Amino acid sequence: MPATTLPRQHSFPTFCPITEAVSTLSESDAKERGAIYTRREVVEFILDLVGYTSDRPLYQSRLLEPSFGKGDFLLPAIERLLESYRRADENRDILTVLLNSVCAVELHKDTFESTSKKVLALLCRHKIQMAAAHRLLDQWLLQGDFLLFDTSRQFDYAVGNPPYVRQERIPDVLVAEYRRLFTTLYDRADLYIPFIEHSLNLLAKGGTLGFICSDRWMKNKYGGPLRAMVAKDYHLKAHVDMVGTDAFHSEVIAYPAITIISRAKPGKTRIAHKPEINRETLSTLSKRLVSKKLSVSKVRIADVALDGDPWIFELSEQLAIMRRLEAKFPVLEDTGCKVGIGVATGADKAFIGPFDELDVEPDRKLPLVRTQDILGGQVKWRGDGVINPFADGGELVNLEDYSKLRAYLEDRRALIANRHVAKKSPARWYRTIDRIYPELATQEKLLIPDIKGDAHIVYESGKFYPHHNLYYITASEWDLWALQTVLMSGIARLFVSIYSTKMRGGYLRFQAQYLRRIRVPHWEDVPADLRRQLQKAALSGDTAMGSEAVYRLYDLNKEQRAALDSKDF
Repeated sequence: MPATTLPRQHSFPTFCPITEAVSTLSESDAKERGAIYTRREVVEFILDLVGYTSDRPLYQSRLLEPSFGKGDFLLPAIERLLESYRRADENRDILTVLLNSVCAVELHKDTFESTSKKVLALLCRHKIQMAAAHRLLDQWLLQGDFLLFDTSRQFDYAVGNPPYVRQERIPDVLVAEYRRLFTTLYDRADLYIPFIEHSLNLLAKGGTLGFICSDRWMKNKYGGPLRAMVAKDYHLKAHVDMVGTDAFHSEVIAYPAITIISRAKPGKTRIAHKPEINRETLSTLSKRLVSKKLSVSKVRIADVALDGDPWIFELSEQLAIMRRLEAKFPVLEDTGCKVGIGVATGADKAFIGPFDELDVEPDRKLPLVRTQDILGGQVKWRGDGVINPFADGGELVNLEDYSKLRAYLEDRRALIANRHVAKKSPARWYRTIDRIYPELATQEKLLIPDIKGDAHIVYESGKFYPHHNLYYITASEWDLWALQTVLMSGIARLFVSIYSTKMRGGYLRFQAQYLRRIRVPHWEDVPADLRRQLQKAALSGDTAMGSEAVYRLYDLNKEQRAALDSKDF
C-alpha cells in the first residue's frame, strides 16, 4: 500500500466490525459527524498564522487537512499553493512540483465527492490541464477515517476544523480502536482530541498546526493528556479566544479557540481575545501574533503550556490572589473534605418518582434532592425519591429477595434495559449508572448546582441523596456552616472562574474537578474566634460578617479584598 493512502475498506476483512463502523459514519449526517463550517475570513487568518502564505515556496512543503468537509480550508490553501507555484516558475512541470504538496482527508462519502468537484473546478480555473488536474486530485484527496490514517509522511503544515463528536455517537468498536491508537483519548474526550494528537504526530520538525475547535480541552479533565503532550514536546505559539465571535457559518454550542502549535522547543505563547471577524482586523492581528517583537499591541505574551494542568490565558488581579493562595494553603480534599457528584441513573423516569409512590421495599428507596429543591438557598424538598438497586457491599441486590422491587423494575424493563450501561451488561440490567451509597444520604453536606453565574452553596443536614446535577462536599474536619461561609464569599467563584470553561451568558461550571482545586487552611489552624465568626455568619445569613471573616482567614489586603468582591471575573 502506498505510504500516502488510507487503509481502504478492502484492507480489512469484509466481516470486520471496524470496517462496518467506519462505513456507517461515512454515510452519517452533518450533525452526527460533528461537521461545522468555518468562515473564509477565519480560514485566511489561520493560514496566515501558520505561515501558509503565497509569498513562501509552498510547493516545497506539505499540507495536511484531516477533515476537509466542504473545503473551507482546503480550497483557500490550494489557491495559495497555486499562486506560490506561479510566482516561482510557471514553466516547471506542475505534477513534478505539486504532486505531494497536499494531503486532505474526508470521511463522509457524499461530501468527499462534492468537494472533489470543487477542487477540480478550481484547478481548471487555474488553467491546469484536465489530465494533470485529475492526477493531482487523486493524489491529494483521500476518502476514509483520518484516525485510521497510516503514513510514513510528515507535514510542514496541518490546518482545519476537526469534527466535534461525543464518544456516545461513535460505535463502541471504533472507540475501542481509537483508544488503542491514541493516548490522549482519555475519560470522555470528544473526537477532536485524537484528531489533534494524530495531526501533531504527523508534523515534521518545525512544522505548525493551526486548528479552530472547542476550547474545552485546554482546561477540563479530559484534555489533561493532550495538554501534557503539547507542553512536553511542542510550542504553543498562539491562542486566540473566539468565544462569542461569528467564526462559523452557523451558530454553534461549542466554545471555539484558534490554537497554533509547532513541533519545536516549548516557549512563550501569544494571546489574543475575541477579535472582530473582518479581513482587515484579522490581517492586522495575524501580523501582530507572528511578529518577532517581544511585545506588540493588543497581544499578550505569557508562559501557558508548562505542564498538563489547565491552561490559563487570563491575566488579572484575581489570578494573582489565586496563585498566592495556592502557594500557602492545601487543596480542599487534603483538609478532610470530599467532593463528589450525585447519582446518574440513565433512566430517571424509571428510577425516580414521588417518594411515597415508589412501590418498593422501604430499604430500596431514598429521598432525593434535586437542583429545583435548593433554588431558594435552602433545601425545600419536593418529595422525590430514587430507587436503590445496590446492597450495602456494592453488589446488586437479588431481585428474588425483593418482590416489590422486582415487580416495579419489571414493569419498566423496556426503558431500563434499553440504556447503554444495561446493554453492555445484560445480567446487571437494573443497575443505575452510578453506584448508590445510602450512607451519603445521612451525612450533612454542602450542595452545589453544576451551572450557575455565581457560587450557589446550600447546607443539607443529612436527609437526602443528591441527584446527578448536584455536586456535594462532605467534611470530617471542617464545620460545614463555616465552610459554606468561606465558599460563598467569592473563594469558590475565584478558583472555578479561572480554572473552568465558561458557558453561554457567563455561566460557570461548578464541577468536581474545579471545586477540588479550591484552597483552604486546615480547620485546626483556624483560630477559635474566627471559627465562631465563620459559623455565625452562615447561620445568621450575615454576608458582611462572613466576608470580614474570610478576609482575615486568608490575610487579604484592601486591594485583594476589592478584587475578590468584584463581579468582573
